[in-house]
Amino acid sequence: MMPKQTTDVDRLVGLRITALRKARGLSQTALGTAVGVTFQQVQKYEKGQNRVGAGRLREIARLLEVPVSAFFEEGDGAAAQEQTEVFGFLRAHGAVDLLRAFATIEDDQLRREVLAIVRSAARLGRKKEPEVLDA
Repeated sequence: MMPKQTTDVDRLVGLRITALRKARGLSQTALGTAVGVTFQQVQKYEKGQNRVGAGRLREIARLLEVPVSAFFEEGDGAAAQEQTEVFGFLRAHGAVDLLRAFATIEDDQLRREVLAIVRSAARLGRKKEPEVLDA
């Protein structure tokens, strides 16, 4: 009998665990301790290397204060792809911190200005050509 292989769903669940854990400000160690596994096991869940059992996923959802369905694609087509993409963006280093800080800005005009700055920085980052060294 062949060993069970992880699937795209396992990787999706892991991606969402990562994003939701970071949004709550929890470390892998804290999440692992709370659900009774090591941080290494949490890493394997988040990378989609190991499957998360139903009971453990339910406990993770409870701890992160989300329904279990938050870990799975809901809907189909463009909406599901967009949701997956959003969770992917949240994995970028500092993304959750940036979003958390942005959400605390109460002034709408200031929010628009901050967004304009971030968009400008992104454009500048894309325009930079890597330096080519002459050999």
